[in-house]
Amino acid sequence: MLVPGAEPTWSVAELHDAVNGLLGHAFGDEIWVEGELCNFTRSANGHVYFDLVDPDHAGPHQRPQLAVALFSRERMAVNRYLTRRGGSIRMGDGVRVRIRGRLAIYEARSTIQLRMSWIDPDHTLGVMGRERDQLLAALAADGSLARNGRIDLPAVPLHVGLVTSVGSAAHADALGELRASGLGFRVTVVDTRTQGPVAGSMVAAGIRAVDGTEVDVVLVVRGGGARTDLLAFDTEPVARAIAGASRPVFTGIGHEIDRTVADEVAHSSHKTPTAAAAAVVALVRRTSTELHDLRAQIDAATRGRLVRATDQLDRLSARAGRGAQRHLGRDAQLLDHLSGRIASGARRQLDEGHAELGRRRVRLAPVARRGLDTVDASLTSLTARVRAQDPEVLLARGWTITRDQRGRAIDLADPPAPGDRIVTTVAGGTVVAIVDEVTPTPTATTGDEEPS
Repeated sequence: MLVPGAEPTWSVAELHDAVNGLLGHAFGDEIWVEGELCNFTRSANGHVYFDLVDPDHAGPHQRPQLAVALFSRERMAVNRYLTRRGGSIRMGDGVRVRIRGRLAIYEARSTIQLRMSWIDPDHTLGVMGRERDQLLAALAADGSLARNGRIDLPAVPLHVGLVTSVGSAAHADALGELRASGLGFRVTVVDTRTQGPVAGSMVAAGIRAVDGTEVDVVLVVRGGGARTDLLAFDTEPVARAIAGASRPVFTGIGHEIDRTVADEVAHSSHKTPTAAAAAVVALVRRTSTELHDLRAQIDAATRGRLVRATDQLDRLSARAGRGAQRHLGRDAQLLDHLSGRIASGARRQLDEGHAELGRRRVRLAPVARRGLDTVDASLTSLTARVRAQDPEVLLARGWTITRDQRGRAIDLADPPAPGDRIVTTVAGGTVVAIVDEVTPTPTATTGDEEPS
């Protein structure tokens, strides 16, 4: 309310109306604004809210941003228009857009808000195309565009690195194709986001991570969607990660018309995740078929050489047999001749040996008889001496043998003691006695001993 003579005082509603009027007067009914979407949210009642930021602002402070509201009725109209244009644009964080709307005050917060009513898809596609072309030119200039394509494909890539969003249809399709092949694939999966502002850096990190393992080939897959849904695969981090990979990278990004920068840099690109996995399966099967064909060729060549070798061996055997028979015939004749000579010589040697043996028998007979006579005489003398020493003969002559109680012949060097039992052998029996006294025999003295 304005009071005459006083400074004007505005209510909040009056101020909002005044600012709205100024905005309409300054900018007209609607204006076009371009920028990058962020903080994109959908409410339960179908309204969409986001901020539009200036992507090219390089100042030291936070990038300028404008709050935007797309109410349910206008959102449905915009979506129908985008669908008629081919559905290549879908609004979301990170998408560059040119939109139309009316500037107004958002009364609840007293902030300026753009109430969106329309969109220019050609602007978004144009920006994306220009950025894509600039990135491809930079990659081509430093040799990165064809680097991964020059890596030799392994003959049997059975260890596959899979970079995708785990749980997505792309993840299921790629794994299903590998498993359905019946081949012994081993899959190392890296879970990553494939859409949104951070998707590019996450996909690049996933490629580098799986490339650092012992995989044979890397699959980067994502399901289909709008062209703007695939922005991550047009980013420089993803392109550099693929170009710098040490393993071949296959892309399977679900779009039918346009190719992303990732497709251009990869070793090979495919329309769908299933097609990318099928390409790996086909590579293994092709190697298996080549090995099977090579084995068949080797088998056939081996059989042919065996047949030829067998024929040659048969011919050589026949020739060798005939040659051996000729040699055996000659050797048999020589053997018969040598056998006759050996037999004749052996008979002569035997005859000469018998004659020599007879002559030596005649010379040795007298010598042998004289030797035998001498031996007989020595034996007779020895027998007589033995018989003279026979104890029985000595006993018959009156000799006796006395032994102590231990059976030893008595020796006065160790005489028995009184009371010991002694046994005396005489001719015809033994006499047992008890020792009463032992009297040594006096020893005779010699002339050299002194008298006692």
